[in-house]
Order: sequence, then structure tokens, then C-alpha cells
Amino acid sequence: MHRDSALDREGYRPNVGIILLNQDNQVFWGKRVKEHAWQFPQGGMKPSESPETAMFRELFEETGLLPQHVKILGRTRDWLRYDVPHHWVRREWRGAYRGQKQIWFALRMVGQDNDIFLRTTQQPEFDAWRWVDYWYPIDEVVDFKRNVYERALSELSRFVGELESMGEYLGRMLEERKKSATQ
Repeated sequence: MHRDSALDREGYRPNVGIILLNQDNQVFWGKRVKEHAWQFPQGGMKPSESPETAMFRELFEETGLLPQHVKILGRTRDWLRYDVPHHWVRREWRGAYRGQKQIWFALRMVGQDNDIFLRTTQQPEFDAWRWVDYWYPIDEVVDFKRNVYERALSELSRFVGELESMGEYLGRMLEERKKSATQ
């Protein structure tokens, strides 16, 4: 947790989340460095930053992409919050820190896959990435972020265009699992 990110009165750290889509409406899914955890790009807002400024900074720091590589499709109307389990909170923040409050952005990639570069900073966030189905992250993200991911993907889906609903996606996945189990 960065010291330059202030907590609000309720103990939430202002943050931005990024749903980066390719031309096939798949989303960027990043593997956290030296972990088996995957997530969307996200990061804290500095006190002087607007959500959009923080989003472009985090986008560059975590993916190497510049503003000319993406087009903003939309953002969430309001903050989406999640609580971080107590055992995940650094000792010096316990008692004051509850979790994150996030403004989420949907971005369309207008650059190429080879524009993505995960090592723009000394401490990269991700060591691997891939494109996945739009709704895939809901079932794959760490439990305490699941509700926020579902809310962000649902709210921002209206900006995406041709996209199956979450229910259609889940039904398709269930059918595929049934087929593979009987083979």
C-alpha cells in the first residue's frame, strides 16, 4: 500500500480499476508477480489525481500502454467498494484501513498486443497476461473482490457492444463442463 494514498473517513483507499478489452471483447487478465493470483489492472489514486489521471498512470505502470493505445468506453457512475480481510492488511494499517473504493474504467485497446509491456517499473505488478472472456474474471478473482468485479463488469457492459449476458456466459460454461465430464 502506497503512503501517497490517503484513506477516506470510513477507511477506504481511493483506487481505480481497469477493464481493458480487445477487438473481440475479451479482457486483459494479469497474473500477479510471483503469485498464482490473477486480476485486472488497478491501483491507488494520489491525492492530487483525478480518477482518469490515475487510470492512465496505472495503465502505463502495469501494462506499458499509453493513452494513444486505448479508447475510453466508459466508467462507473460511483465508487465500488470492497473490504480486505484483516489478515491481508499490513500491521501498520490495521484498525484504520478497511479496503478499496474504486472507480472502474472500460477501455478499448486500439494498439497491438505487442504494445503491452509488463516491466515499465522497477516493481512490476504482473509477470504474465492473457485475453479471457468478458465474464471469466468473476469466478477466477480472489473471493473478496468478486462482488466488485461482478458489479463493475455488469455496469460497464453497456459500453461494450456485442456481448453475451453474464447468464448466457455462465450457461455456456456449465454446458461445456458437462460435455467435458462425459467425454
